[in-house]
Amino acid sequence: MPHARTETSVGTYESHSTSELEDLTEPEQRELKAKLTKLEAEIVTLRQVLAAKDRRCGKLKRKLGFTALVGLRQNLSKSWLDVQVSNTYVEQKVSAALSTMGTALCRKLGGIKKSATFRSFEGLMGTIKSKGKNPLPSLHLQLCPTKTSK
Repeated sequence: MPHARTETSVGTYESHSTSELEDLTEPEQRELKAKLTKLEAEIVTLRQVLAAKDRRCGKLKRKLGFTALVGLRQNLSKSWLDVQVSNTYVEQKVSAALSTMGTALCRKLGGIKKSATFRSFEGLMGTIKSKGKNPLPSLHLQLCPTKTSK
């Protein structure tokens, strides 16, 4: 068996070659096991100290009037502010605004195209085109009639 897996007390697995274990002398293995045991005990102690400090922190917050709801509200407010100033959020808002504006513009242009004024203009353009003339002078005359002098 070239590789073996051992579980450490903190729940992680370490992969090592069995030949590495065989290369260690008995005193080296005992020394490493002693170091591991000492390290695990330190971890347990640190967890207990952290839990005690966490409880002390909670007591101080309660004395100062910080409730869990207030803390949660502050965290949510800060998180929402962070989201609002993030580039991704700003880009999404701009994209959504442009999309909404494009949709509104398309609807408006569609409404204009269905209007009587546009249809009469479209008909005028078709008439001019069918006559084969230069449309600009006659269009100008029809759209902007000149006043006759007295």
